[in-house]
Amino acid sequence: MAIEAVVFDIGNVLIEWNPERFYDAAIGEARRKALFSEVDLHAMNDRVDRGAPFQETIYETAEQYPDFRAEVRMWFDHWIEMASPEIPHSVKLLRSLRQRGVPVFALSNFGVGSFEYAQTIYPVLGEFDRPYISGYMKVVKPDARIYQMVEEDSGVSPAALLFADDRDDNIAAAKARGWQVHRFEGPQGLADRLVAEGLLSKREAAA
Repeated sequence: MAIEAVVFDIGNVLIEWNPERFYDAAIGEARRKALFSEVDLHAMNDRVDRGAPFQETIYETAEQYPDFRAEVRMWFDHWIEMASPEIPHSVKLLRSLRQRGVPVFALSNFGVGSFEYAQTIYPVLGEFDRPYISGYMKVVKPDARIYQMVEEDSGVSPAALLFADDRDDNIAAAKARGWQVHRFEGPQGLADRLVAEGLLSKREAAA
């Protein structure tokens, strides 16, 4: 079936997301390893992605770990430094698709507050034809429900959706619902796929 819409994950597809890299630079690798061993920061972030308040969730978690209070609060205070930089070639691909008239959706595990903040930094996050953001939807990938919600809201057949994501579990869940998928390992690979599908020319897909 011909592709009718391209669905982009955001973290590590359009914008780099690497908290460990930030902490290594900010507090040193040894202290970062101790922090991540003691505090499940990714589980904390998962609660935000499911719709929990951004700052409150992080600060409340920080109070539970007095030895790492300052470091946990950094997850909010320096969040944009973890969610950076933008991946320019990926952004160009998204914009080229839109110029071609191909609908572009987002499907991302992202908190409400963090997404609204990121939109003030990265204009591309306001350019989706349909943004599907987990914090608003109260469900995260790879739960099958989030994919079903996209299908029902967009009205696009699963086989007509091409989904680019950097995680195998998210890709597998989409594929199980009949979506076409692309395991993102870098923007050039996605560019090649979009050209192969006839969605962009080589010139339009170039970095």
